[in-house]
Amino acid sequence: MSELAPEQLAFRNAMAHMSAAVSVITSNGPAGRCGITATAVCSITDSPPTLMVCVNRSSALNPVFKGNGRLCINVLGGQHEELARHFAGMTDLAMDQRFALHPWRDGIHALPVLEDALASLQGRIREVQEIGTHSLMLVELEEISVQEQGDSLVYFKRSFHRLQRPCRAA
Repeated sequence: MSELAPEQLAFRNAMAHMSAAVSVITSNGPAGRCGITATAVCSITDSPPTLMVCVNRSSALNPVFKGNGRLCINVLGGQHEELARHFAGMTDLAMDQRFALHPWRDGIHALPVLEDALASLQGRIREVQEIGTHSLMLVELEEISVQEQGDSLVYFKRSFHRLQRPCRAA
């Protein structure tokens, strides 16, 4: 890995202070079945429902997502830290072993949908913008499912944290 410039280091340090929801982005199709842990997911609009997903251009999975043209954003719950680590490549598990660890179902177009995800958002990649080191994929959603219960998994200061659902006063 090449040495980073001071502004790159400052940017990365600043981004470490920004907490973000953790998702496993999955895809399936002619380019193969895959999944990757991501925090660079952002809502764009609700008309039509659209998200932005950013994937490093050097990732071996980047062309798989583009080749399939569809993906599912599986928003992880607090109990999914191990799953997040596997799909982030922090362990030596092969892709098929990663999928074998938790229950998945086939969504639309056979997209892998995590059974107990806080939310699963399935859609078609409508546009891709290449900016610097990343591909920004605009995903128009076709199917949305949400679980009303559960804690969230967030990434903050370069580590995973469980964010508990607030207790409501009686």
